[in-house]
Amino acid sequence: MIQFLKDSTFAVNEVINKSWDLLRQHYFSVAGLCFLLFLTSNTSGILAFYLNEVSPFLSAFMAFLFVILYFGIQLALFKYIFQLIDGKDHVRLQETIPTTRELVYFFAAMCCIAAIALVFYFIISLLGFPLVYAGVDITMLVDITRVIAAVFIFLFLLRVAFYPFFIIDRHAGPWRAVKLSFALTKGNITKLLLILVFFAILHLLYIYFNYSGYPIVSTALSVINSFLVGPLSSVVVAMAYRDMMMHYQGGEDPKVTENII
Repeated sequence: MIQFLKDSTFAVNEVINKSWDLLRQHYFSVAGLCFLLFLTSNTSGILAFYLNEVSPFLSAFMAFLFVILYFGIQLALFKYIFQLIDGKDHVRLQETIPTTRELVYFFAAMCCIAAIALVFYFIISLLGFPLVYAGVDITMLVDITRVIAAVFIFLFLLRVAFYPFFIIDRHAGPWRAVKLSFALTKGNITKLLLILVFFAILHLLYIYFNYSGYPIVSTALSVINSFLVGPLSSVVVAMAYRDMMMHYQGGEDPKVTENII
């Protein structure tokens, strides 16, 4: 187990180091796309607030457009990073814009994942319900069920998190992209958790110093998170996908039941 953790940590360090080298060479282009995501997110919130006073339907329509725009930019960012990883120095914007089919596949897969997560929650709730007859307090039972469901759903979401990459990189359909992500992450959960912890540390430090009354430190951490951690995390996730694909031995249409553990 200790050797496995050492190997996983080494692999994560290698991915982060390669990502950092790539980001240094193309920082402004990657950060520029991340800044577009930031502008899109904040602009949509502001417009939704003001348009809601004019018309709830117009507000909902604009929110729908901004959701498409936001995730469209997100897919374009990953397409751009993939081309940089593949060694292409001059990437044209037209080559990174996701197609209509890719966007449809992306949202269709997102709906499938949301539906499966909801089914997980209901199944875990039903399994815990008989404990009421064993004298377990209903409030405690609900809290325990929510915690267990949250853990299972979190692990499930971590397993299928790479589905957008299969859509834009391998042109997979929605369900096949989910299955491929599930197969790809088999045996790589520790590495993914280490990457998650690496980026979560600075965010947790920002929250801690912000609520502890250290505005200068929290502001500095906010700037670092916005202009460094954000772009770096995007490159790291794309680099991790490429790294795992190099060692992927599953088929082009894997079965979910064969990749649960």
